[in-house]
Amino acid sequence: MSIQTSHPKQHRLEMIRVKPSELFESETLQATVKRGLTHQPKYLLCRFIYDAIGSELFEQICDQPEYYLTRTEDAILRDHADDMVDGWAQAPIMIELGSGSSTKTRRLIEAALDRYESLHYVPIDISETILEESARNLIRDYSSLKVTGIASDYDTALRVVADRMKGPKLLVFLGSSLGNFDDGDAVRLLQRIQGTLSTDDRFLFGTDLVKDAKVLEAAYDDSAGVTARFGKNILTRINRELGGNFDLNQFRYEARFSPEHHRVEMRLISEQEQIVTIPGVDLTVSFSAGESIHIENSHKYTPTILDQFAKQSGFVEERSWTDPDQFFRVQRWHV
Repeated sequence: MSIQTSHPKQHRLEMIRVKPSELFESETLQATVKRGLTHQPKYLLCRFIYDAIGSELFEQICDQPEYYLTRTEDAILRDHADDMVDGWAQAPIMIELGSGSSTKTRRLIEAALDRYESLHYVPIDISETILEESARNLIRDYSSLKVTGIASDYDTALRVVADRMKGPKLLVFLGSSLGNFDDGDAVRLLQRIQGTLSTDDRFLFGTDLVKDAKVLEAAYDDSAGVTARFGKNILTRINRELGGNFDLNQFRYEARFSPEHHRVEMRLISEQEQIVTIPGVDLTVSFSAGESIHIENSHKYTPTILDQFAKQSGFVEERSWTDPDQFFRVQRWHV
């Protein structure tokens, strides 16, 4: 594990850069394109949608009227943040997986600062640029906050946290990010998180709940077409970075809820029989009319599924909070 640390003049900010795991680094755009587009059925990994353009489109998605997730979770945090950070004699170290811009996390940070007067916040994100910009904004806005940003993948960063940071911890995982993982991978991630926590620590995370399929599908296929542009951005990247000749107009975006797998499945569907060449990976891909590329899943949960996850990963639910419509749930677990 190679760690690089920078210490800006302002002592309240530290940036730690850790080389991601070999498994994470080996999953390049080239590798996933070659493997995914020669697989049956075809697929691509959703994380490659998130370049600068994709990240901007996702911010726009969060503002769409159909996309209830962001505003619903934020409302829960607004109403219950005081309870979520309660329970310690001194401020726990607040660690966040996939922190991004830390916008919603400010609810928790402000509640912790009100209760404990000072706080050490540790955001974790693979994007060093977003991480450092967010960290600088936070220490500018909160004089009693110390920020240690860790730029790496989750597994590697959690090992750094376990090795370097002592004392009670509140590990935060917002945005229903667990839903990006298939059930088996979700449980394995929860087990790895559980293995880094002690009896004094807590795990706080948000999950989107199973609801009417029309509501779910509209959230991931808005009337303004922002989610469609977001999904197609992975083809734009392949064209730009690998020399592909995808015609985006010849692919239709679709989001469908699968009750069997309790998830919304997002696909790009070929409108006609066509051939696409991708010189960057020396690949020619044939599509039949109606053939799809599976680009993303977003899993939705019931309390029963979450209870099963807790038991399988060695957690016990301590408290939970939801909105009046029971669309979204935030829960706090302990080992």
